[in-house]
Amino acid sequence: MMDPVVFDTLLLAFDSGAVPLPETGTILVLNAEPGPWLAQLPKDRVVCRTSLKTAHDALKAAGYSVLAVDSVDLPEAALTIVVPPRQRDQARALYARALLAAPEGSYVLASLPNTLGGKTGEKQLAEIAGEAGSLSKHKCRAFWARKVAANVNTALAEDWIAEDSVREIEPGLWSRPGLFSWDRVDPGSELLADSVPESTKGIGADLGGGYGFLTREILLHCPKVERIDLYEAEYRARACIEQTLAPFEGRFTAHWSDVLTDLPQKAYDFVVMNPPFHTGRADNSALGRGFIRAAAQTLKPGGTLWLVANRHLPYEGELAACFKSHEMLEDEGGYKIIRAERPKRPK
Repeated sequence: MMDPVVFDTLLLAFDSGAVPLPETGTILVLNAEPGPWLAQLPKDRVVCRTSLKTAHDALKAAGYSVLAVDSVDLPEAALTIVVPPRQRDQARALYARALLAAPEGSYVLASLPNTLGGKTGEKQLAEIAGEAGSLSKHKCRAFWARKVAANVNTALAEDWIAEDSVREIEPGLWSRPGLFSWDRVDPGSELLADSVPESTKGIGADLGGGYGFLTREILLHCPKVERIDLYEAEYRARACIEQTLAPFEGRFTAHWSDVLTDLPQKAYDFVVMNPPFHTGRADNSALGRGFIRAAAQTLKPGGTLWLVANRHLPYEGELAACFKSHEMLEDEGGYKIIRAERPKRPK
């Protein structure tokens, strides 16, 4: 999630008159995040788009119009606001999609902290729009461009969109910009995959499954595993999972889900996970602890959790609270591998 001051800076673009807030027409918000800042816009004209399940559900619950997650074309908008993602290729593609879809004369507006590429974002938008304006406050930068079709570098914009596509990053492993460790196998996940014994059996769950690396390795090396269900909040991972796991048809299912709220109870023999410990750009070990609680609730009484985490993350207390036993199996390269068994049931 973005720091609220980023959105305070974005709203200054309207307050200063640099970007007119249209009196009619749709206000499209791409990569939308819920928050008080949205209440400053006319709610009946705001249309949001996000591929993140948690944000999608929160926006719907707050009463906003949210595009279907698998929608391709963007609606015509009097104003387009981009909440830039962290990864460069994904962000550039979002600017490009916003600008190409924008009607003549309308604005595309975004904001970023200076430390996370505010100046770079302005430069990127200017590259495809012809020029861009900006203002700075709160150590953040709001930047914008007015759509003038004659000035748009359409070829470059289309190149940026193409660079955001699904690709094979190593034989049989498909990913795309913006996913966790999108262009290489994460060392922690690789260590975890090597730690799960080949004798593992039954039906498992991969929480925060990403583009399917852990599930692929287990299905490849553990022949007694019947099926693994992947739960992933980022819809953009879906196509990657389908291609990565194509050789294992019938032995996996993929779910666009919020792990903290959407899991079945007492359903699985084992769980594997490399839980996220960031909320947007900030460290948040509470998210990983929530994954541990979710794993305990979705496991059968005799089930096993296999977990990898950065060594410094304080998960042991949560593991003790949720499982009858847990053990560190590996401590290598800044990562720890933990096996936890027999989940405790809430009293």
